[in-house]
Amino acid sequence: MSVYHLSKPPTNEEVAQLLRSVAAAYEVKGVNPFRIRAYQRAADSIEHASREVYDLWQNQQLHLIPGIGGSLSQHLDELFRTGKCEYWDQAFEGLPEGMFALLPIPGIGPKTAYRLAKGLGLTRYHSAVNKLYKAARQGQIVQLEGFKADGEKRILSGIEAYLGRSHRLLLHKADKIAQEVVDYLAVLPEIVQIDVLGSLRRRNPTVGDIDIAVATAQKQAVLDRFVAFPRAKQVIDRGDQSASILLVSNIRVDLKVQQPTSYGSLLQHFTGSKLHNIKLREYALSQGLSLSEKGIKLLDHQPEKLLQFAQEQEFYAYLKLDWIPPELREGTDEIVVAAAHQLPRLVKLQDIQGDFHLHSSFDTETAHDLGISSMEQMVEQAIKLGYSYLAFSEHNPAKQNHRENEVVEIVKKKLKAVKQLQQLYENQIKIFNSLEIDINPDGSLAVPESVFEYLDFAIVSVHSSFNQSPKQVTNRILSALSHPKAKILGHPTGRLINKRPGYEILWEQLFVFCLQHDKWLEIDGWPDRLDLPDTQVREAVKHGLTLVIGSDAHQVDHMAMMRYGVDTARRGWAEAKSIANTWPLDKLLQRLP
Repeated sequence: MSVYHLSKPPTNEEVAQLLRSVAAAYEVKGVNPFRIRAYQRAADSIEHASREVYDLWQNQQLHLIPGIGGSLSQHLDELFRTGKCEYWDQAFEGLPEGMFALLPIPGIGPKTAYRLAKGLGLTRYHSAVNKLYKAARQGQIVQLEGFKADGEKRILSGIEAYLGRSHRLLLHKADKIAQEVVDYLAVLPEIVQIDVLGSLRRRNPTVGDIDIAVATAQKQAVLDRFVAFPRAKQVIDRGDQSASILLVSNIRVDLKVQQPTSYGSLLQHFTGSKLHNIKLREYALSQGLSLSEKGIKLLDHQPEKLLQFAQEQEFYAYLKLDWIPPELREGTDEIVVAAAHQLPRLVKLQDIQGDFHLHSSFDTETAHDLGISSMEQMVEQAIKLGYSYLAFSEHNPAKQNHRENEVVEIVKKKLKAVKQLQQLYENQIKIFNSLEIDINPDGSLAVPESVFEYLDFAIVSVHSSFNQSPKQVTNRILSALSHPKAKILGHPTGRLINKRPGYEILWEQLFVFCLQHDKWLEIDGWPDRLDLPDTQVREAVKHGLTLVIGSDAHQVDHMAMMRYGVDTARRGWAEAKSIANTWPLDKLLQRLP
């Protein structure tokens, strides 16, 4: 059975799809529905995880992913060690390979996929979608038992949407697309409220389809405008309560409309995550209540009574829960904590007092990329943002082609530029002189020791030799952080979302060291980093560590990326008190070297 189509190492998307294939096999074979749902939940959790499941497995941290229990952990362990799982092979036995290739196509469920694969002889995984597409265009599906012309048309539309789909979007790209649609719709006076839904509202690092909700008493007027969105190349579906379009960029956008009186229920239901909603339904059932996108039903009431909620806060309050911020709704322990009224007061963008990770156009003659905007432009922008301080942390000068004294001279010139700038803005903002310094493979820092006397502090980061073992990486980082001026560990896992998994660290060892020596871990807000990942942010918060959020900006416009670092901090349950750059300047100065 060739269902194991995995990269080395496998991506979260590939592992999630494999688990959905197992669930589909069980559904076709009529296995216990609870087992099917367990695999579906696990697939959802892995697909939306902020870190690669393979990396978590390597570091024995699969338990950090909601929905991954003991037996599933064992199966994943076998998968990652051997490339397959004998237990799952039994599930796939007797089923055509082609059916599993059809599962990602919108509108095709497991049983439909099985009937299509059997009826059309789709025995090979890799050719199944193309053969189905050809059969649909030639009218062969309608000739199969149980299929009608409108069903064949929907399958054809689903295949075309699937073939045009791109990979999951980085959060900032999904933000941009969603905002364009929201702004386009928001001109309608019939709209009472409009929100994004799903993983975008929960601020996941990546987003699949974009979902939007609208509260309105004039549903058809809103749907009419939505399907006429100028950048839509296809209307996938249109009903009385919802519509779906495919943009010219092959991104799918779904709209759901609801009466204002029950909008809060819809907003809660479609924000998710699925695991959060499952646990919330179980919690409600224990109180004799049933939840849906329309409201809360009183099961003991005769006849059954449906309560509607215009606002999401009212929905949670009726369940005797504090309102749970969307970023926390991932099916961990948020409901238990909300019931105990102990949810954290999450950090907000307005709490940020400064940015320590800025790359200006000052030429440090680095081997890395220089910034584009000048120091003065960035200071002006920081003042507009209401910051009290900022630090210029350009990459260190390249070791190649520079003698030690030349590196020192470059850093001295930078300090002079910072001091001149500080005089210009003396009463408006504090400017720190820093560097982002490479951590060499042996743990040494890529600048001469004499450079540090010209720095207020340093960010130290790994930019090379990513294939070291967890022990080697950890020792490398701890050695670098041992320098008195090395205050912040930049983008701690080195990951690039959708491009490169991060290296693995012995986290407990790192956390203990940072706590003992007052070293800070960065949450890098650059959208393809978002590093420290949210799962490790929460672990760091539990350990009592200090974090710092940086934009990693290389030009003025990039300073807005601070927002995505804050999103990640919130998903990690971080409060402002744990974030160094929310502190007032006097407190900050007490903790810097």
